[in-house]
Amino acid sequence: MTRFRTDQVSLAFRDPAALATLSLPQWEGLIRQARGANLLSRLAVTLDDLGLLHLVPAGPAAHLAASLVLAQAQEEAVRREMIHIRKALGDTGVDIVLLKGAAYLFAALPAARGRMFVDIDILVPKAALAEVEGALMLHGWAATHDNAYDQRYYRRWMHELPPFKHVGRMTLVDVHHAILPPTARLKPESTKLLASSRPIAPADPRLRVLAPADMVLHSATHLFFNEELGNGLRDLVDLDSLLRHYGEKAGFWQELADRAAELNLVRPLYYAVRYAMQILDTPVPAQMLRAAEIGRPPILLRRLMDALFLRALRPDHACAADVFTPLARRSLYVRAHWLRMPPLLLAYHLTVKAFRREEQEAF
Repeated sequence: MTRFRTDQVSLAFRDPAALATLSLPQWEGLIRQARGANLLSRLAVTLDDLGLLHLVPAGPAAHLAASLVLAQAQEEAVRREMIHIRKALGDTGVDIVLLKGAAYLFAALPAARGRMFVDIDILVPKAALAEVEGALMLHGWAATHDNAYDQRYYRRWMHELPPFKHVGRMTLVDVHHAILPPTARLKPESTKLLASSRPIAPADPRLRVLAPADMVLHSATHLFFNEELGNGLRDLVDLDSLLRHYGEKAGFWQELADRAAELNLVRPLYYAVRYAMQILDTPVPAQMLRAAEIGRPPILLRRLMDALFLRALRPDHACAADVFTPLARRSLYVRAHWLRMPPLLLAYHLTVKAFRREEQEAF
């Protein structure tokens, strides 16, 4: 059987204290992989928390220090951008539920420390989409994906509007009305997620985040239904951090199991627990393992998913891959669309994308 080259990033998060003994060539490989996984600054934070940064050789230490500067700059940019978003949507009276990285940041969760950001994701009621879109456009955001097919694809079949980019600041906002498309096989009710969301601060009750169990389930669903896994390991590190943080609170694990059953998300929770434990040694109590077994797939499918996810959830770098990694990523790309769309719609969508790709390559 073809073996992987070493996934140094996962090893580093499993045992960060061992990094003090790395040679310079090993550090070079780790820096390359961590940067490819968008986890270099998170690694720097971890080492800093353990008081180990001073033991890192000068060359790798410079890369880690630079990554921390960039992460801090991105955090400040997200905080500034949220001021603009809050101002733009203030008159709508719509509750804004932050998702993913922005939620971790404003909820002051450990998962936000050193995290890299691409955009800001928000969840609003479906009935408020037109009002939210109009308010954003009045304040300088414009919808991307101006192709007619893309617009129809997002607005008819997806769980979000086309991403919005500000014409001046070039910042991105994704406006969701659900965490999965309405055509997906699993259909967690957005009304339940919104109803259980919590205000970030009493002074601004309309700026909210998901409840702890819902935040974990959204992270799991996003990762294991995602067609693009270039940031898969980063998202798994997010899950690991959320589970470690909330897992210390009394009653959390039972609440997580019950909520997964209520929202019909036991399968993504099973994968989250399985691969977080295998890859990052996430501590999960026996009661959670038993509850997660409800979502366990049949043995042949489980083995196939292991072969795919244990390749795709590695740093997006050649030195962490084997000859089957590209196939695994392509297979999971098709799987994600299969889970999101019925067969005829999927065939139509992939055909359109294939023809458009040929046209772009022709130019």
